[in-house]
Amino acid sequence: MKVDILAIGAHPDDVELGCGGTLAKLISEGKTIAIVDLTQGELGTRGSNVTRAEEAATASKILGISDRVNLKMKDGFLLNSEESQIQIVKMIRKYQPEIVFANSIDDRHPDHAKAAKLVSDACFLSGLVKIETSLENLSQKPWRPKQIFNYIQWKHITPDFVVDISEFMFKKIEACLAYKTQFYDPDSQEPMTPIASKDFLESLTYRAQDLGRLSGVDYAEGFTTEKLLAFKNFDGIIL
Repeated sequence: MKVDILAIGAHPDDVELGCGGTLAKLISEGKTIAIVDLTQGELGTRGSNVTRAEEAATASKILGISDRVNLKMKDGFLLNSEESQIQIVKMIRKYQPEIVFANSIDDRHPDHAKAAKLVSDACFLSGLVKIETSLENLSQKPWRPKQIFNYIQWKHITPDFVVDISEFMFKKIEACLAYKTQFYDPDSQEPMTPIASKDFLESLTYRAQDLGRLSGVDYAEGFTTEKLLAFKNFDGIIL
């Protein structure tokens, strides 16, 4: 199934946290989106791979995602290996996206930067004719996305561009809160973690608000890009 955009995250909830508002906005505009989670997030202090899978399914329904797959790579030990690259190549060729969203290029969790480079390499390799892959006993055709955009996560990184998500901030928060085991819950008996704090939950709003302030909108999500962007017109730019 071809989609317009493929969003890839090292862990379930990375995509929602990094670009959930943008995905909700694109879906409202008629774009089709699939998500690929590289790991099950099984090393997370709170919850389990089972609860993370259930939460990811709920978040996908909230956003309106067309399809979601988990490649079950090793959480905490992502490797930019041939095996991992080929797994992602198969997903790129399966979905044939024009745009790929990927993890932050630098972040607190080492898997995030590793995933960013892994996805970038796989996007290039996916376009090579001499790399042959098959999925469900069907040969796949080469496919290279036109753009890779890296969303911003824990660290403050200056974005190359932002997306106005003012009308979809509530949807982003709703999708993130679908991960009940991971985020702030005053009644939870599980150990406290940096992302389970009240401050982290509030940061989703105030960081989007700050990018909005700088760009002249209410809320925004920021992205970095590997190559120079070209605009056909200025209709979508907020001045």
